[in-house]
Amino acid sequence: MASQSVVAWQSVCMAKMSAGVLLYRGSGDDVEVLLVHPGGPFWKTKSDGVWSIPKGEFDPAVESAEDAAIREFTEELGHPVPDGDRIPLGEVTQKAGKRVVAFAVRGDIHPDTVVSNTFSLEWPPTSGRMAEFPEVDRADWFTPSEARTVINSAQVAFLERLEAALR
Repeated sequence: MASQSVVAWQSVCMAKMSAGVLLYRGSGDDVEVLLVHPGGPFWKTKSDGVWSIPKGEFDPAVESAEDAAIREFTEELGHPVPDGDRIPLGEVTQKAGKRVVAFAVRGDIHPDTVVSNTFSLEWPPTSGRMAEFPEVDRADWFTPSEARTVINSAQVAFLERLEAALR
């Protein structure tokens, strides 16, 4: 029993960390948030529950969560994080155990101008052919209510924290 506890504790301690920025615009009842849809063939036809804040993995021993969030935002959207106050939104743990730290920033980016970095994947599987896919295949603005339907369920907490901070 004790060895199972140690293994469980090690898996929690070794959980992957990601950091991201939740961009928002507007105020009051007119707030919208910018979310991104993951690229690649697996996600192409999926929508509800797969959108996310622009985010990516980092090593807390090497980089701060805020620095990682800024870096990942730029990599995934092709835009720098807008100047302005950053609202810490805390941390959530997604179903697979990944811990995500987020910061909210006011700004405006047109979704059509998003240019994401890419990744390589053997596609089709077992074909021996490598294909390039964007890490983010699209971005869009959502009201918080709309976002709750499409965003990763663990990240709903970021929407709630942003709404509370803007009240």
